[in-house]
Amino acid sequence: MVQPNAAARPRHRDVLETAAATLTRGIDTARAAGIRPLVHESWMRAIDSAVDPDSLPGAIDLTESDVREYRASHPLALALPVIHRLLIRHTFDAGLIIAIGDQEGRLLWIDGDRDLRRRAEQMAFVEGANWSERVAGTSAPGTALAVDRGVQIRGAEHYARIVHPWSCTAVPVHDPASRRIIGVIDITGGESAADPTTLPLLEATVAAVEAELHVRRLDQLATSPPATTGDMTAPIRGEAAAALTPMTSLGLSAHTEAQAPVLHILGRDRGLLVTARGELELSMRHTELLALLAWYPDGISAERLAALTYERDDAVGTLRAELVRLKRVLTDASCAEFVPVGRPYRLSTRLDLDAHRVLAFLDRGAHRVALGHYAGRVVPGSAAPGVIAIRDDVSALIRDAMLSDAAPDVLDDYARGDEAALDADVWRTLLQALPTDSPRRTAVVTRLERIERDLS
Repeated sequence: MVQPNAAARPRHRDVLETAAATLTRGIDTARAAGIRPLVHESWMRAIDSAVDPDSLPGAIDLTESDVREYRASHPLALALPVIHRLLIRHTFDAGLIIAIGDQEGRLLWIDGDRDLRRRAEQMAFVEGANWSERVAGTSAPGTALAVDRGVQIRGAEHYARIVHPWSCTAVPVHDPASRRIIGVIDITGGESAADPTTLPLLEATVAAVEAELHVRRLDQLATSPPATTGDMTAPIRGEAAAALTPMTSLGLSAHTEAQAPVLHILGRDRGLLVTARGELELSMRHTELLALLAWYPDGISAERLAALTYERDDAVGTLRAELVRLKRVLTDASCAEFVPVGRPYRLSTRLDLDAHRVLAFLDRGAHRVALGHYAGRVVPGSAAPGVIAIRDDVSALIRDAMLSDAAPDVLDDYARGDEAALDADVWRTLLQALPTDSPRRTAVVTRLERIERDLS
């Protein structure tokens, strides 16, 4: 486990601590000492808010029962599986803490290394505590909310002296419709918590969280009337429990931005069509047809579509009969806009595939996020030639990206999945990528020897 180290970078720490001490006495030496403008400006805001650098930074705003009730109604509760999938293993493996807070800086969920969490309790880094700048001074979660962007705070850059042994990285989360801040995600621990790679990891995770919230919001709009009052960014006032924002008023206004519907085909034989009106589970054949039409948005001839679906170009009659059945299913489910039109066959309304999203994350270099969204092979039980081709293309693109660019821990996760479990090249690449002193090397060598023995 990487422990917070109060003696790390001692010279820079001493400069920071000297600057902070003189600043709190009204002598501004921060700029002359080379303190980052981000940190200097945050210190000044803390002084304006009369924050005591020698006090315990995290004031407890919410009782345990209030935290439980508030968390249940907070929009980020919907995205916890995404955050868990993308960050929790990383924080446990690296000896770090992950914290999720609301727009006011109140910490609602904390997870990660258990020993480190117990140590963090000594500085009131606990669920229900307020770590905004006006209460705790400079910290990654509080400053990220103040400047509305991802930040990293290292050691003595923290305003509160008790936090100087720690480092942290945080990124605010925005409501996908209004773009208002609804929360913050933070990684806290030793120096590794502010590594250069940590900020892009958090930014990619927040992008995935905001995408998940948008899809969930569209689902809720299908079953609940839009709210005309209530604001997910409104602070809790008076008695905390009395002003908790219900899920029915979490920004579900008539101004919710349009987003392309999604057909989920990864790891499932029966596709799930998700639209603003709800969800529709399709048969495998209808999943194949919609997936092919979404994959070829410019259209495809009847003969070619029949060949890609039935492996016979003389199956046009069978294809047309199936398209009639698909039209009936979609129309009955109030999804008539996805009924294919002919000459050539195509969709008149844009339809994203979840596979498209995975590839888009890969294109952005967000390998961990892409892997977290990769629920399995494209329609794994399908024998349709066109679907097999899409499946192979997606799998190959993911494999190539993992082998060429993925970080060792991400490659490790990929190697342990079903697709790469017996892929000797993947395991060899992982072995080469791991540091020579990594404790994982022994298990990787054992797995590689077993694979090579089985293959021979």
